[in-house]
Amino acid sequence: MSQRVPDADFLVIGSGVAGLRAALELCRAGRVIVLTKGHPLQSNSIFAQGGVAVAMSEEDDVSIHLTDTVKAGHGLCRREAVRVLVEEGPGRIQELIQWGAKFDKTGGKFAFAREAAHSRSRILRARGDATGNEMVRALIAQAARQPRITRLDYHFTVDLVIEGGRCSGAVVLDETSGAQFIIPAKAVVLSTGGAGQIFARTTNPPNATGDGMAMAFRAGAELQDMEFVQFHPTSLYLPSSPPFLLSEAMRGEGGQLRNNKGEAFMQRYHPLGVLAPRDIVARAIWAEMAATRARHVYLDVTHLGSSFVKRRFPTIYATCLRHDIDITEEWIPVSPSAHYMMGGVTTDLNGATTIPGLFAAGEVACSGVHGANRLASNSLLEGLVFGMRAGVAAVASAARCSIPDLSQHRERVTRGQVERLEDAEKVRSSLRRIMWGQVGLIRSRESLVRATAQLARWVHMVSRSFATRADLEVKNMVQVAHCVAEAALWRENSVGAHYRADFPDTRRPGWKQHSHLRLTERATEQVGLRKQGQGKAKARSWRSPKTG
Repeated sequence: MSQRVPDADFLVIGSGVAGLRAALELCRAGRVIVLTKGHPLQSNSIFAQGGVAVAMSEEDDVSIHLTDTVKAGHGLCRREAVRVLVEEGPGRIQELIQWGAKFDKTGGKFAFAREAAHSRSRILRARGDATGNEMVRALIAQAARQPRITRLDYHFTVDLVIEGGRCSGAVVLDETSGAQFIIPAKAVVLSTGGAGQIFARTTNPPNATGDGMAMAFRAGAELQDMEFVQFHPTSLYLPSSPPFLLSEAMRGEGGQLRNNKGEAFMQRYHPLGVLAPRDIVARAIWAEMAATRARHVYLDVTHLGSSFVKRRFPTIYATCLRHDIDITEEWIPVSPSAHYMMGGVTTDLNGATTIPGLFAAGEVACSGVHGANRLASNSLLEGLVFGMRAGVAAVASAARCSIPDLSQHRERVTRGQVERLEDAEKVRSSLRRIMWGQVGLIRSRESLVRATAQLARWVHMVSRSFATRADLEVKNMVQVAHCVAEAALWRENSVGAHYRADFPDTRRPGWKQHSHLRLTERATEQVGLRKQGQGKAKARSWRSPKTG
């Protein structure tokens, strides 16, 4: 079985912007395998509409971009990480342009748009609202030119392999044949994206099940800031279809939010109105829905003109039209949905995790760039900048390593017994409802205690080996959801995307601490961290001196 697996010096798990950029760096030093579960064009990056934020316009400066990012992060960003992002961002974008990426222009110059919480117009876009798609296209084309990069699509990563305290490869499931096998590597880069599917309403594609966070956690890596989940204010609300993201750029271009009485309400909640930070807009919409007993509000772009809307937002226009909504003539029903994980696998500025040989970049990672609330359109830039850095660091880490002999692990995978998860779809559906209702936009101790109790029961139930992608995804979702709920229960204050109805104040004592989660009893797959009192799992935390 090992003969059918190509040899590789480096393993990249995930093929969005961060993973592809890491692979392009790694291939300079050796052979690279890029693993993708399902189809290669199903990553979160592909669906990123609004654009990529970068300080390249004449009116902008990296210091202003840094200030806007830190402000949006409510003082919990790691300033050094933000500085890396904004200073190296322009170079990464220029590099991408050299590789063939085409961004929209007006009069021969790049057309920079403005989005919420940005003090300058700095959002580059491609084909109106298909920026992520264009960036991934250019990266895939560049990767295809590299003979030392091999792609294995429809290959689901089951778990990381730790040998002698170092990450030395991964257990992989061939989704077509159902066979499991091990791929050894000198170093591994995680770039598996987020975990939006743990919530009943999400803008994320179906494959965003938190796989990288879960497998890193099981391997003993530390997770940070898992309570910070960004809820996008405006996703299409139709009871019979999944949420569809309506880019913040629509409000940046002048779109208005109206309640079911037709009233524009955002000015009552924030001086910036519809351009307030995402967490504020999302909770304002939630409050209006509650006050008017409605399941949604409306986004109105009818006053922007039909030709402009069709040209500026072609994907959104076409998608809504398929649902019999002509956005040039009708208000669009919208409500918040889970959108982005600010927390993830703890990394340093070079993508190194707390496990030697394991690196992470993109949404799966927590470098500290986003703090308590991500600034709009910083995610694609983060993937480029930190994907490249993770690649460079992984090469340096592996310089004195050889490809490990994992024959003992191979035997365990071959001989190990795997099971089916009974009622997997029922567990998945119930988990998503619990997370949306009890660990969603508005949280409280009561709701979080209920959620963590149920999730703990499911954690015990999924602490086995499974054979199918569907069962393995549910296992990952349960473990990541439990981490989110535990961290949210620990943080007894409200800041950024984390809002506690029982602790509405931001600056309670210790508010600048960060939650840190690590598995300490791997034999029983105990989720949470240090035990206190009568064996109850609690999240550990400590003040980080490099925030703010």
